[in-house]
Amino acid sequence: MAKEPGTTSGAPEELSDLRVLKALAQPRRQQMLQRLTVHGPATSATLARALGLNTGATSYHLRELARYGFVEETAGTGHGRERWWRAIPGDRRFPPRSKQNAETRLVMDEVNRLSYAADLELFEQLQREAGNAGAELGEWADAFPYSRGTIRLTLRELREFFEEYIALLNRYKRPDTETPAEARTVLTRLLAFPAADTPAPMPAPHPAPLPSHSSEPEATS
Repeated sequence: MAKEPGTTSGAPEELSDLRVLKALAQPRRQQMLQRLTVHGPATSATLARALGLNTGATSYHLRELARYGFVEETAGTGHGRERWWRAIPGDRRFPPRSKQNAETRLVMDEVNRLSYAADLELFEQLQREAGNAGAELGEWADAFPYSRGTIRLTLRELREFFEEYIALLNRYKRPDTETPAEARTVLTRLLAFPAADTPAPMPAPHPAPLPSHSSEPEATS
């Protein structure tokens, strides 16, 4: 049975099949999957207009995403014979880098590059909207909780930290039928990585920057 939008019940799924990773590394599919995740179900024609593609291309990429379990057809508006698609929620994990072969690492590097670039663009887009139309966004113009932190952990503790973070996200996820009308889609991202053994050279002194727009202070360890 398909999961309701917003739910992630079930055990984590590791995407170790190279064919699946290659399918996900296609830039257009990344864009389409992101669009469906952020904005909800859409038709191939809607996606084509939003991403500047033709419907033939979007239909092909949707079928490929469906083939590997990333999207599925869903009930639409009932207008004509339109085919609506939605992103399938789930706890998907990539194989640890130490277990990736050379080809898998190349594919994963491309997936990560596309994902990081898309995340940065989404963040910058909202900042522009908040700056140009803050009044229209209302209180949501302040929706930039931000934290930078440094902690000392063992590898086991870091893995536990990550699982606790995933559990926290799942606590706040719920089906659309249980979501308040005033709720909005909020994008959450976690990136944690070990510091280099050799410290990077300190930058040259420069004037103190102006305070950044942040609704939370920097985290400290």
